[in-house]
Amino acid sequence: MPESKGRKKEVRYTPEQPKGERKVARLGSPRWLAPVMSACFIIGLLYIVVFYIAGSSIPIMRDLNSLINVAIGFGFICVGFILSTRWQ
Repeated sequence: MPESKGRKKEVRYTPEQPKGERKVARLGSPRWLAPVMSACFIIGLLYIVVFYIAGSSIPIMRDLNSLINVAIGFGFICVGFILSTRWQ
């Protein structure tokens, strides 16, 4: 059985783009993200450890409730986790 001839596609003219300055898409995360994320993890962990070891002798920690002190430490850790979702 003979095959039918295919249709010719219309070729559209696309003008050349000027070869001036091109914007390059930046892939990856910003440079500040990893240090800030790591610092939040470490500060949160150190705050909780210092509170449990020497919290009674530090005036600011002594005046706050124990749940508030733990919440401050976990707050820093949560900020670190939120920043880690943006890290590529």
